[in-house]
Amino acid sequence: MNKLVIFSFLYLFTFSLFAQEIKVSRLSCEYRSNPLGIDLAQPHLSWQLVSPRHNVLQKGYQILVATNLSTLKQNKGDVWDSKKTITNQSIQIKYKGQKLLPATKYYWKIKVWDNLGNESAWSEPAFFGMGLLNISDWKGAKWIAYEKLADSNVNALPTDGKKDKFNGNNILPMFRKGFTVSKTIKKATAFISGLGHFEMTLNGKKVGNDFLAPGWTKYDREALYVTYDITQHLKKGSNAVGVMLGNGFYYIPPVKERYRKLKVAYGFPKMICRLFIEYSDGTSANVISNQSWKTAPSPVTFSSIYGGEDYNATLEQKDWNLPLFNDSKWKAAMLADGPKLNAQKEEPLKIFDHFQAQQITQTANGEWVYDLGQNASGNIELKVSGKKGDTIRITPAELLKEDGTATQKNMGGPSYFTYILKGSGVETWRPRFFYSGFRYLQVKGGVPVGKENPSKKAVIHDLKGLHIRNAAETVGKFSSSSELFNKTFNLINWGIKSNMVSVFTDCPHREKLGWLEQLHLMGSSVNYNYAAAPLFEKAAVDMQNSQLANGLVPEIAPEYVKFEWGGDMFRDSPEWGSSSILVPWDLYKWYGDKQTLVDHYPTMQRYIQYLGTKADKHILSQGLGDWYDLGPKPPGVSQLTPMGITATAIYHYDLKVLEKIATLLGKKADALAYANRAVLVREAFNNKFFNTQTKQYGSGSQTANAMAVYMGLVEEKDKQAVIDNLIKDIKNNNNSLTAGDIGYRYVLRVLEDAGHSDVIFDMNSRIDVPGYGMQLTKGATALTESWAALPSVSNNHFMLGHLMEWFYSGVGGIRQDENSVAFNRIKIYPEVAGDLTSAHTAYQSVYGNISTDWKKTADGFEIAVNIPVNTTAVVYIPVSPQQSLSEASNSAFQNMGIANGRMQVAIGSGYYKFKVK
Repeated sequence: MNKLVIFSFLYLFTFSLFAQEIKVSRLSCEYRSNPLGIDLAQPHLSWQLVSPRHNVLQKGYQILVATNLSTLKQNKGDVWDSKKTITNQSIQIKYKGQKLLPATKYYWKIKVWDNLGNESAWSEPAFFGMGLLNISDWKGAKWIAYEKLADSNVNALPTDGKKDKFNGNNILPMFRKGFTVSKTIKKATAFISGLGHFEMTLNGKKVGNDFLAPGWTKYDREALYVTYDITQHLKKGSNAVGVMLGNGFYYIPPVKERYRKLKVAYGFPKMICRLFIEYSDGTSANVISNQSWKTAPSPVTFSSIYGGEDYNATLEQKDWNLPLFNDSKWKAAMLADGPKLNAQKEEPLKIFDHFQAQQITQTANGEWVYDLGQNASGNIELKVSGKKGDTIRITPAELLKEDGTATQKNMGGPSYFTYILKGSGVETWRPRFFYSGFRYLQVKGGVPVGKENPSKKAVIHDLKGLHIRNAAETVGKFSSSSELFNKTFNLINWGIKSNMVSVFTDCPHREKLGWLEQLHLMGSSVNYNYAAAPLFEKAAVDMQNSQLANGLVPEIAPEYVKFEWGGDMFRDSPEWGSSSILVPWDLYKWYGDKQTLVDHYPTMQRYIQYLGTKADKHILSQGLGDWYDLGPKPPGVSQLTPMGITATAIYHYDLKVLEKIATLLGKKADALAYANRAVLVREAFNNKFFNTQTKQYGSGSQTANAMAVYMGLVEEKDKQAVIDNLIKDIKNNNNSLTAGDIGYRYVLRVLEDAGHSDVIFDMNSRIDVPGYGMQLTKGATALTESWAALPSVSNNHFMLGHLMEWFYSGVGGIRQDENSVAFNRIKIYPEVAGDLTSAHTAYQSVYGNISTDWKKTADGFEIAVNIPVNTTAVVYIPVSPQQSLSEASNSAFQNMGIANGRMQVAIGSGYYKFKVK
């Protein structure tokens, strides 16, 4: 080998090592990878860094944004070159280049410099596609419809229990438009909204792999549009676009034979669309929705987000969405009005798990029950053969009656799927516009393949459940030596992902409503598991759009119904409305999202002002209190905690959080005003509810004492006594919980913060008292609405899953330092509680992967920790005075001494494996 070859090899080898020192990965724009439909003038860019070295911090970056890949490959940013910018910021970088143009794709990449003197290679290129920023960008596209709902029948906010304004089913339309592509296509993009939901095809093939698009909103304030790259769907010559519409929450037909929770009627279905075709020669063309489109009734004969979906395959018009179809008998589309359009920023709904029947059982009346083994939010897929006109009815259910048949008593009914066969071989059907929560499917009108079929009914070749949820990336993992905890994790996780759709719903069947208390109470549990920031941002907008003129944020958002049972009890509860303040704050704390604080600060101000008008000497007494706590009566409104405690406690907490937000936004006068009012609320709360002799709040319930501590209402001199009373109450209740929807999270938070995870362990290791263990023992496969898994209420609910947060922050020990933002300062504090012997926990933060893997050993304790680049951590390791600490690879760390039985070790980024023996 000659010297030149050797030199070249050594150079390349050295360069390779150098390039590996620090690497840029996971580029994102507005939280998403390579997103389309960005409708912000200055979108935010983020990235993660990877390095094999320890203690690595970013010192600077350079961002290039270009209009095409070739320019970017030349290391030129023709719309933005940030130049070398000295900062450690690697998340939420606001774009500061030239004005971004609508319907335009931009490419970007970055490189960074670190504190060890390394310069990274340029990252792989990423892109973001701009959406339509104003009405003119739709290029004259119009809302079109098959028919219109009379203005007198529009009912955007029906009152629960009032009679219908209008009775009758509506026509579910399909639309088509033929067009010609005359040149070679460079790129083509579709911008489309269909209300309530749409399914779009091009040349007969479905566009996108999403479901129930677009996300549902407060339709009198806004509608969302979806952006698709349709380049591969088009061809030179004749093309056709087809769109089918379903009702969703836009219109709920008042059909007496079908279930519906509410009676909202914004109008009949409608759509708007712009197809933007860019040719290789630099010219372009648009296909827009207008009266030239043709429309006809679709084979979907019934669509209700609550009552189900019916499909009559005999009404299909073959090839209706292909170019050569003769639509001369179709009518011209009608022009319609529509709401303000904004781009959908959250991930779409998609199909995830496929559930086959674990058991198929015949009922006494000759029907068949399919047990899918898992209660989940879902759709179905039916494969069936039979005669033309044969009808299959499929009823979803969470539970069975004693005779083995499906019951919908706990989830609202009748709700079902109906399919009428066209009679041509094996037919496959997936409903387009309905989902529910179910484990069981009861089939009428068909017989499973292979079973006796003397009546020659239609043959069911396959019937499966398709789990659907918001497609937010999974970012968390947890497992431990406790099989009960592992099962509880899965139980809660199914409750989360079954209710994580376009909004965070309470349940996937009976209500499907965005009850707001769960946003802040379950927010940490969700964020540990899913990259759900865009969905929480949408929730903040839904609250903003649902806020009343007097400042009240109602308990559900989008608000589709005004509940009047119990007066304003189900509309005005501070523990619910406070999400309008706490959700934007959580987005800042978890993701560094300051922009959401700016955008929603007026909403927060109006809400806190409203609460001030409702307070009587600084005490709030309205609302539901500690909903679904465990008292002597069936669960509902708070039983154990006097009204006023939870509402006033969270009012105080809102004020303290608003003080921080106002300070962060530079609003010093506001911050001072909120701080002063918080002092008055605290004084009033203690005067009214605190017993100075017993050191108890109110009735001394778990919720009352825990919330007083967590919300900073207890005087420091009394804090330990109140915590002791909380623990005493738990132990006096046979180590069981009594707190409900509002209080239980704070019970867990206070116990963890006070170093009493052993109590948490004892409370949640039971199967003989109401709680997670009892739910599992009763056969629940998803978190239930009640602690005791009552058969009379929802068996797939979101609100009581607070233990999930402790699995990550307690057992796994992955927490934020008090002054941390987005986990840039990490606190690793594993709780080796009860008989736990090991746990593995991981959370993909916006900076990168944080993980802990610990186990007890014969002579001590081991913990492996991973800390992302550009962050630091302090690890609190259980140790006794006679034990020593070592790190397996002899990596540098700072020993900060022992306190409270923990050795405190300060570390930078990297992987560490500590041993105590």
